[in-house]
Amino acid sequence: MLGEDMRTWLQRAGEQARRGRAPQLGLAADTPELEQTLDRRGADWSQTRPEWGLANNASFIAAPRRCTALLDLAGRSFLHDYDWRTDSDFARLEAIMTAPLVVAHWINMQYNASVTDNRKFGSGNKVLHNVVGGHIGVFEGNGGDLRIGLPLQSLHDGERWRHEPLRLSAYLAAPPEAIAEIIARHEVLTSLTHNGWLHLFALDDQSGEVLAYRGGQWVTG
Repeated sequence: MLGEDMRTWLQRAGEQARRGRAPQLGLAADTPELEQTLDRRGADWSQTRPEWGLANNASFIAAPRRCTALLDLAGRSFLHDYDWRTDSDFARLEAIMTAPLVVAHWINMQYNASVTDNRKFGSGNKVLHNVVGGHIGVFEGNGGDLRIGLPLQSLHDGERWRHEPLRLSAYLAAPPEAIAEIIARHEVLTSLTHNGWLHLFALDDQSGEVLAYRGGQWVTG
């Protein structure tokens, strides 16, 4: 059960998020009916752009919340409140790196590839989609190959791209040695980091020093 304080915090966070995203949808941020308007828009099958989802995602941060609380991340970061000092065996860090970090990379690469070459890696015009076999996939129109990736309406607003294609930058506030040991134990992390599919950084949440993990080594800058 959520406590009353938690409910109040979540309600306020939701209100702030809705006000922040409203102008991107052509809606007034200060309208009292904003929540109802967004609910109707999200359930409207005729609305090809109900919301922008995770468009323009750029980074993944696992650090104490105080490190990012005063920053405007513009809705572009996946955030985890993590303090390595309370994680004596780094089990929580390992869980973060092998689950949400990998999923964030999947999301980032889906957007990245769909913008870079929507004809090959995206799914074209959402208005023309036909679902195949229930959950197998979609056609654009009534035939051709199954389409993959994201439709143009999730990436472009009719005037400009709403996602900048780039590889995920992951910032982990933890000892570099612990991060490297976890990478060495998991093939998926080794593949992602050693082959440059994402940019990995170790952040010192006291000094602010940042180390980059490149080719299996920690380097400055």
